Amino acid sequence: MINTASAASDDPSRIERLVAAIDPSRPVLIAGPTASGKSAMALRIARAIGGVVVNADALQVWSCWRVLTARPSTEDEAAAPHLLYGHIAPGRSYSVGDWLAEVAALLDRSRPLVIAGGTGLYLSALTSGLAVIPPVPAEIRAKGDAWLARGGLEEMIEALDARTRAGLDLRNPARVQRAWEVLSATGRGLADWQAETPPPLIPAGGAQRFVLQTDRDRLARRIAARFDTMLQRGALDEVRQMLPLWQTGAQWTRAIGAAELKGHLEGHATLAEATERAVISTRQYAKSQRIWFRNRMRNWTIVHV
Repeated sequence: MINTASAASDDPSRIERLVAAIDPSRPVLIAGPTASGKSAMALRIARAIGGVVVNADALQVWSCWRVLTARPSTEDEAAAPHLLYGHIAPGRSYSVGDWLAEVAALLDRSRPLVIAGGTGLYLSALTSGLAVIPPVPAEIRAKGDAWLARGGLEEMIEALDARTRAGLDLRNPARVQRAWEVLSATGRGLADWQAETPPPLIPAGGAQRFVLQTDRDRLARRIAARFDTMLQRGALDEVRQMLPLWQTGAQWTRAIGAAELKGHLEGHATLAEATERAVISTRQYAKSQRIWFRNRMRNWTIVHV
């Protein structure tokens, strides 16, 4: 049965009760779709319990995207320590395994951890375990990047083993490519590797787990408003600075809005057109996140915001 907590923004007393009920002796995990208010909730809890906010968003690790990925502001970082944000330079590879290793190194800290982000795979791996899979050679990853860039997603899906294909989000090109890379590099399907998953870093009962849930129309309005704010704060300049280093298919280029703003800067779209496309992409991403949380986080406490 799913636990439900109401913390509507128009009833701050409920938020206060939620925060007051937090147990500082156990890590706090906060998931939710983009623009749902995870960072604000994490900061509020961290300040209340003297904790540290830890990033669980695969897009917010990149050093080049502070504005475009809505990383916590410098004011937020001054209010409570924030870790694993913007610490990976473009050009490096970064995986869920890398993230788990960094979180493992933080578990011995004396201050409570408040781990927040929208990458469901990170949080699921943290509480359910992650299969130890051999590294994928760079040449196989490059082949996968080129294949997807040519529009080969459907062919790549067909190349997967049946067991992996049946359990994969086939609408997510990054997940499909990862599964194909593992099969190509090891000769075994991703699902077979996952069947040998070791124990999780944080057992399900060892943390306080929350999923923020927002009305779809309200979230759509927040997404549009946030992108306008990003533009005002310099998102276009961030993309402009990265044009000389741009590598199609590279992990860091997958930040939502980056490709759309790049298209505008190269004269392929007006700023209004690029903004509309970015907002649509963000809404689609939020939908995928909600599906993940609904399917994979059924035992987490839902917080309505």
